[in-house]
Amino acid sequence: MSCAINLVNTILGTGLLAMPAALASVGLIPGIMVIFLSAIASGMGLYFLSRCAARTEGRNASFFAISKLTWPNLAIFFDLAIAIKCFGVAVSYLIIIGDLMPQVMASFYDHATSTQDLILLDRRFWITVFMASAILPLSFLRKLDSLKYTSVIALIAVVYLCAIVIYYFFTPMPTPPNGIPLPEPVIELVSFTTTFFRRLPVFIFAFTCHQNIFSVYNELKDNSQHQVTKVISSSIGSAAGVYQAIGIMGYLTFGKEVLSNVILEYPQSAFVAGGRLAIVILVVFSYPLQAHPCRASLDKILAWRSPEARGLKVPPPPSALKYFIMTTTILVGSYLIAITVTELDLVLAFVGSTGSTTISFILPGIFYYKIHENDPWKPGKISAVCLAIYGLLVMGVCLTFNILKVVNNHQ
Repeated sequence: MSCAINLVNTILGTGLLAMPAALASVGLIPGIMVIFLSAIASGMGLYFLSRCAARTEGRNASFFAISKLTWPNLAIFFDLAIAIKCFGVAVSYLIIIGDLMPQVMASFYDHATSTQDLILLDRRFWITVFMASAILPLSFLRKLDSLKYTSVIALIAVVYLCAIVIYYFFTPMPTPPNGIPLPEPVIELVSFTTTFFRRLPVFIFAFTCHQNIFSVYNELKDNSQHQVTKVISSSIGSAAGVYQAIGIMGYLTFGKEVLSNVILEYPQSAFVAGGRLAIVILVVFSYPLQAHPCRASLDKILAWRSPEARGLKVPPPPSALKYFIMTTTILVGSYLIAITVTELDLVLAFVGSTGSTTISFILPGIFYYKIHENDPWKPGKISAVCLAIYGLLVMGVCLTFNILKVVNNHQ
């Protein structure tokens, strides 16, 4: 049960906020199907990784250990995928702080008049404040044991968000202060445009928890394939149910024009402000949990060809100077992107089409294939190859569409 809860906690996060907008990009019926198919594809990736973990010695399964068994030269690409994904998620956390804190402060003001009021409603101000006061010192910690209780905050924030979405789905929206009633939401059952290829990675990102499947395998008292599969199916199934509920109700409430961060749509009230604040607290404590693996992967990439690391299973720990430079680079890089980019779904799309597809589909597929390379072509082996090909296609197509969007926006 605890392993399933930990996996669900990993899955449910930033993707919840962007799910109604992702659903709006394809319409209600295809959106429901894409969430369902994304859950199945993600579950397949987890299953293949758990089967590969069974080939490692003892309870020391990891991506690195499996890459040593299968494709030793791919270890650096795995670490690159982890670094990209963790860095992208960290950026998305800063964007969420910038989106929500001005809304929280706005609930205390009817009209911003003074310069001080306007500063408190500036997204860049809040990103800077939280970066300097909390995120920076926490990110330099070498061990993150003290942050293990953030899963409780995460659960509270997720339940709070669900409560807000459900409440306003069944309760009519209050009339805005200007007295003009809100227009009826435009709902499309099917709507296929090229926007779908930009939003598909958001669905993929939403179900990415593959970096934690090895912890589940190593820590389960009974880590037989049957038990691991039960954990995978229960966690993916639960998350898919929550995503379907939030996506459908958020889309039906606001229609096709729903924002990429759905909680920004709701009216100012103490109830909604509390939910926004809960999510801000969650992402502040979650940022170091992304910076830590990002730094570890970056360290392996930088040490990959160094003489002292060559031939070792794990490179030596970084020096104090290297540790400082890597951490500072992650912090400054994510900060600069977050104060420049305002679209949450754009960041999730780039992360989903690169890091998430690699971890969720490509690596599980090619690892499983390599381990069973000399076996007959049974359904498992064929499915693994198809999953890897699907990951490569999604990465190529979706990355192209998102790059074209960015280029067109800057012309």
